Amino acid sequence: MSKNNPAWQKLHETALKAPSSSGVYMWRNPQGTVIYVGKAKSLKNRLSSYFSGNKDIKTRLLISHAESIEYITTANEYEAFLLENNLIKQYTPRYNIALKDGKSYPVIRITKEDFPRLFKTRHVVQDGSTYYGPFPDVNALDSFIEAIERIYPIRLCRRFKKRDAPCMYYHIGRCKAPCCEKISIESYNEFFGEIHELLEGKGDQTVEKLTIEMKKAAKEMNFEKAARLRDGLQALVKLQDSNVVEDFSQEDRDYIAHYREGELVSFTVLKIRGGKMSGRDNYRVTSLNEDDELLPEFMNAYYTEPEMIPPAIYVPTQEGLDFITKWIKETFNIETNIILVTDSIENASRHKAAIEMTIQNAHEDIIRRMRERGDTPAMKELQEVLDLPTLPVRIEGFDIAHIGGKLPVASLISFYNGNPDKKNYRYFRLRTTDGYIDDFNSMREAATRRYSRLANEGAELPDLIMIDGGIGQVNAVDGILKSLGLNIPIVGLAKQDEELYRPHKNEPIHLPRRSDGLRLLQRVRDETHRFATTQNQKLRTKVNTQNIFADITGVGEKRARILLKKYFSLENLCAANEQELSELLNVNTDQAKIILTESQALLSAQNEKKEKAMKSLGASGTTWQKAADAQYTIDLASAALDVAEDKEEYGESQSDIDDESEDDDIDLASAALDDGDCNV
Repeated sequence: MSKNNPAWQKLHETALKAPSSSGVYMWRNPQGTVIYVGKAKSLKNRLSSYFSGNKDIKTRLLISHAESIEYITTANEYEAFLLENNLIKQYTPRYNIALKDGKSYPVIRITKEDFPRLFKTRHVVQDGSTYYGPFPDVNALDSFIEAIERIYPIRLCRRFKKRDAPCMYYHIGRCKAPCCEKISIESYNEFFGEIHELLEGKGDQTVEKLTIEMKKAAKEMNFEKAARLRDGLQALVKLQDSNVVEDFSQEDRDYIAHYREGELVSFTVLKIRGGKMSGRDNYRVTSLNEDDELLPEFMNAYYTEPEMIPPAIYVPTQEGLDFITKWIKETFNIETNIILVTDSIENASRHKAAIEMTIQNAHEDIIRRMRERGDTPAMKELQEVLDLPTLPVRIEGFDIAHIGGKLPVASLISFYNGNPDKKNYRYFRLRTTDGYIDDFNSMREAATRRYSRLANEGAELPDLIMIDGGIGQVNAVDGILKSLGLNIPIVGLAKQDEELYRPHKNEPIHLPRRSDGLRLLQRVRDETHRFATTQNQKLRTKVNTQNIFADITGVGEKRARILLKKYFSLENLCAANEQELSELLNVNTDQAKIILTESQALLSAQNEKKEKAMKSLGASGTTWQKAADAQYTIDLASAALDVAEDKEEYGESQSDIDDESEDDDIDLASAALDDGDCNV
């Protein structure tokens, strides 16, 4: 919504007229529906902040969907906190945290009846039943329940009603027929006493009982029953192993953390009961609240029953949690400690490990959500900020990696719909700048080879090119594209201040740190850097393990090792005499002479390549400033347009580079004109 829009101006005017007292505010859409509820220490300051400066995508999204703002003043901030909680429950706004019942994983339910029933479910009903879980391993849970039903003669019928005659399960020994009063309530519930102990992590006696029965059945040669008991025992152990983690303290506690990307927020709750992890819950929400208010808002929605609240709750940040302890005390009459995980608390390292695991779970869930929906908000923001003609669905990114100018590699990575598209990753082994630190010409070479090929093939072009660098690198690539007659938008991302550069515009674009568009470009930049560095490391490993003397005609692997140990380089070998080499390799002087001749030819070829690489920059010994003033760019692009294909592109799956054709390591433009090949 533009600032010149009457609706925006109306909302802004309402914010400016708000009082400075604490209170709660509500955003309504054109249909009058409350879409967001928030609290503030100062209503005027908070509401005005929505309309000042460059706002991130989630704030602009809220404003674009709103038509009016209402507010209610309160005596203090705590009253605002309570009122906010009530209004969220009343209106269930779209952009506030609202948790739904049910878990991703199934749980075990034991009904609250005189003769209870045990079964698996994914729906939690607040009727007094006892629940255990959730259990990530569904197969283990099914095997466990089946084993319990074989070992304990508990009822299997869904509805309990009096009968005159017992059913089949009674006659085969699978049920004690409480419906026919064949067992008392006390005796029946002894079974569930053992089951409760097992599920609460106190099932050693039950496991021992199963083991004894299994051995007894085997001794009596009842192998079928013994096998069932064996499988049941394994299921119990597997169920416990898949669901509990031993811990250093018997204290019941929760670890709560979250991770956000724009309006998407994922919370993870790690529940420790009796010194073991009894569950890990992930909650996906959409919220436009500020970061320091997300955790209180979640805890307000999460803790709905006194039984859910442990004596201690560990969090990674205590911002905005001032009122939670007081609210829990007044609402549930329970004393609980909300503890900030720092280095100063007792057992800090283990608490930090637990909270980091919680954050990591939330982060991974956000990644899954981003993949599921695509990063449309980020792409829309980039289209708006960079004034792009289309949504940047396909983004290609470049980066250069080298060690002191040696073995330079340009990486090309591709993002589609806001996510990595690794099948379209490429890398280029650069030759025109091998031995020289010149990122500008390195970018020129990579861009020429990539986009001359796409132009010649009539292939689909990207919607946006991202360069890891500033205005210099951006202008270098822009010159190549213009020479090729291509009009592809370019943006550079400078690492130091995360500034965006457009071609021939010295004034950078600054996006908010939480901007979705900036976050997407950072992901592209980080991936280009990772891929370029990986390929450069592979090249260094290959070069460092390659014996240059093995390329000499007449020298095998064994002789190459002898020469490497003695001379280290071709220059040193060429300076040796025939007699010395003859004695070293145990060959006659004629053979030694041939080896020296071949060595000199190989050294001469290498020196010629270096000279031609230097000439490709303008002149021997030139600097990149002089090269930029030459006609290198236009000549290079014009030559590349005549090339039918560029054989120097590799996918990410290729683990090595073919160095057999290093003899064509010459000026790129000349290579394109001579033989249409740019192979390594």
